[in-house]
Amino acid sequence: MKYLLKALPFLGLAVILSSCGRNDRSATTNWKMNDTKWGGFETKQDYAGQETPPNMVLIPGGNFVMGFTEEDVPYDWDNIPRRVTVSTFFMDRTEISNADYLLYLDWTNLAYGESYPEVYLGALPDTLVWRDELSYNEPYVENYLRHPATKDHPVVGVSWRQAREYARWRTDRVNEAILIDKGILNPNPAPKDDQVFVTDSYFAGQYTGDVRKGVKDLRTGGDRQVRKEDGMLQPEFRLPTEAEWEYAALALPGLQANEKDENYTDRRIYPWSGNSMRYQRHDRYQGQMYANFKRRGGDYMGIAGKPNDGSSVTTAVTENFPNDFGLYNMAGNVNEWVEDLYRPLTSQTLNDFENHDLNSFRGNDFRQLKRDPVDGRPLPKDSLGRLQYEYVDDADAAERDNYKKGRVFNYLDGDDQSEAEYATNEHTLISDKARVYKGGSWADRAYWLSPGTRRFMDEDKSSRTVGFRCAMISVGGDSSVSGTGRSGNRFGADPKKSRRTRR
Repeated sequence: MKYLLKALPFLGLAVILSSCGRNDRSATTNWKMNDTKWGGFETKQDYAGQETPPNMVLIPGGNFVMGFTEEDVPYDWDNIPRRVTVSTFFMDRTEISNADYLLYLDWTNLAYGESYPEVYLGALPDTLVWRDELSYNEPYVENYLRHPATKDHPVVGVSWRQAREYARWRTDRVNEAILIDKGILNPNPAPKDDQVFVTDSYFAGQYTGDVRKGVKDLRTGGDRQVRKEDGMLQPEFRLPTEAEWEYAALALPGLQANEKDENYTDRRIYPWSGNSMRYQRHDRYQGQMYANFKRRGGDYMGIAGKPNDGSSVTTAVTENFPNDFGLYNMAGNVNEWVEDLYRPLTSQTLNDFENHDLNSFRGNDFRQLKRDPVDGRPLPKDSLGRLQYEYVDDADAAERDNYKKGRVFNYLDGDDQSEAEYATNEHTLISDKARVYKGGSWADRAYWLSPGTRRFMDEDKSSRTVGFRCAMISVGGDSSVSGTGRSGNRFGADPKKSRRTRR
């Protein structure tokens, strides 16, 4: 018995090793994987899962009733309640700040300013959004974006198009940093033009920057570059869809974290419980405003010495109470761009056709890589280091079963098959450039702070009340999101820290 007890650890190790060997064989062919002698096909056996991106929180997917939760004051009827499901995703815990955006501007000027100054100029926010005919806001025009006193305030004056370009740039910088930290790339302090790191160009083998080393290639025995199959690099950052944004703002799973069934027992008007704009718990925060908004005509911050929300314009992105997902300022401070194209009848389309109630989104404009017609390889990258894409032609999509057009902006809402006759792109403000923004701002009344409300603005326009935050898919499905996640607890928010932070 004594010798048997001593041998147990070694027996366990042998079982583990033997099981590992079995896992290296294909379940359907018994072909050895990760073995140079068997061809060197590689598959990740010890993949720990997608890392939480910087500044982001894991939002567990689920279904919820999307749409109005209070009276439709403007009588728009553009967000009729309907049940949809949102897959698990990541979302920024804060709005993108001036400091975040200034880093983007500095990098863009360094990389493209000499050869392509129009790229840098095109990224600049419109600081003139602060001007008003009957207000003296010139100090904001001159100082809001660049002064260190407002570096932690949300960036404004950014169009929908500019916000998307920032997300694209962020994807490349995060992935470049990963490869530098792994010792695969050397830091490049002064990238220029087509020599900058771009994720999809790297995957296509067209990045020729300062490569330090590769990862081991089990097929050749040498080195190779990182591939998507390695799971080392992150998917793209992007704007959240309207459904994702509204689901994250309401944070109903956080509200119902202790429920044992699958039903929500409550709905929320705002990103917090109850119908009051003030903090209700009996502690030192009692009576403070949940959000930064315009309380009434002429009242942006309250009276001197006892302000109601603390600021006449924006506040820091970590100011005010986070919601149950740990997301700050999902109501108030600034409105936020979402990915969706605006159409007033989208909600009715979703209600009538059940195959559109998973990750609902309007605005698909399908693209594909431009490829060499002979060998199918992507065409050479452009002068900015990016691969070339083209929009899918309707003729190429016509034979498919799952979609028939390359651009489906007007699907059952203004196209030939619908009954909507509001003359999109002709006689109304609703056009193919109209994009949704949500959340309410420092200059909005409480009605607009409800996540179900929606407004729109042209994608190339900007405002002093509109900013943005980014989202990212959680690759690998939703069943892996259980127990304690990488974000700190089950839903990413720490209830003990869900308190207002005064600065």
